[in-house]
Amino acid sequence: MRMYDIIMKKRNGGELSQEEIQFFVEGYTNGKIPDYQVSALMMAIYFQKMTEQETLSLTMAMADSGEKLNLSAIHGVKVDKHSTGGVGDKTSLALTPMVAACGIPVAKMSGRGLGHTGGTIDKLESFPGFTTALTTEQFINNVNRIGIAIMGQTADLAPADKKLYALRDVTATVDNLSLIASSIMSKKLAAGADAIVLDVKTGSGAFMKQEQDARALAEEMVKIGKNAGRKTIAVISDMDQPLGYAVGNALEVKEAIDTLQGNGPADFLELCLTLGSQMLIVGGKAADCKEAEEKLKGVIADGSALKKLAEFVAAQGGDSNVVYQPELLPKARIVLPVEADRSGYISHIVCDEVGICSLMLGGGRETKDSVIDLSVGIVLCRKVGDFVKAGEPLAFIYANDEKRAKEAGKRYFAACTISGTAPTKTRFIKDVIW
Repeated sequence: MRMYDIIMKKRNGGELSQEEIQFFVEGYTNGKIPDYQVSALMMAIYFQKMTEQETLSLTMAMADSGEKLNLSAIHGVKVDKHSTGGVGDKTSLALTPMVAACGIPVAKMSGRGLGHTGGTIDKLESFPGFTTALTTEQFINNVNRIGIAIMGQTADLAPADKKLYALRDVTATVDNLSLIASSIMSKKLAAGADAIVLDVKTGSGAFMKQEQDARALAEEMVKIGKNAGRKTIAVISDMDQPLGYAVGNALEVKEAIDTLQGNGPADFLELCLTLGSQMLIVGGKAADCKEAEEKLKGVIADGSALKKLAEFVAAQGGDSNVVYQPELLPKARIVLPVEADRSGYISHIVCDEVGICSLMLGGGRETKDSVIDLSVGIVLCRKVGDFVKAGEPLAFIYANDEKRAKEAGKRYFAACTISGTAPTKTRFIKDVIW
């Protein structure tokens, strides 16, 4: 088998066999096939697309390229959740304790953020002492003992995807549905869950700006999951404005704690209940969405979800007192209001601009080596559809540098549009794809 023949076959619109895909993935991962040949193949795939079978074969080849987590020692149906990411997306912080409190074991691998805010791990490190550096044995024991554990993604998990993504990133071949879907799903399949619930975002703060593109990605990933023998569901949710009100690591942790105390923002709670309901259904803990939602609301009302978060934080070395005393979270020195210059309705917030504001303050990473300031960020006072009077705050900037605070404040102000008429309300949960 020759790489040249594989490139030419795909360039001419042919369908690659499972063996041909396995050959190039293995060869590229172990360094036997050079970058320039795989770059040529990625460009051929970009233009000629991939069939459903090719996409599955690529996903499985990448999932099989390194270590695969064996979760068979964990009792019960293991359900994983993945988000395509957005601004203020702190969902795992509240959702996983809710689901674990309902009896679904949560064994999750998460990463650090590269962009406007930290990833789940960065946010969890707002709890002093918290670590995700667990051995596989500790990881499994924690799930069996308290129902939840989150550890950092190992370099050995789907290494082919890491290499291929880095290559696609510099060869303008990222935006291909099969390549995006196989990249996400290869890591999910290698992580060993029995079922997968996907949160696919759409809007100005999402990777997929248009709803039809988000729907196509969701359908592609659900097909891959099902063809790989895993129960897979995708929820399409709005990211045309930040999720909840808080953007920034410790600020998002506080909002997640507020939600588990029954005081969370309506949109964030709706997302947690929607995703959580699907997780309970595929995990066999509820027959339908109504029953699942009642159970999830129940564990918030009786305090067991908040207690589960505290147990989880303590089990991974963190100070669980912070769960009950969120005022102990890292605090910024400067709090600067961003005021409305006129009265009217918030008709639009450019969501990705809000993410950039957080990045400017030090809440995210511009490079892999950047150090995150966990205390900084933005807390919105008004969201789309809300009325604001001239001089009232649109948001508060939390910062440790006055110059950065003022620059972020100006940028946030420019991201908001105030109109004389209220905007048309849109659905927050767009669809659920089975």
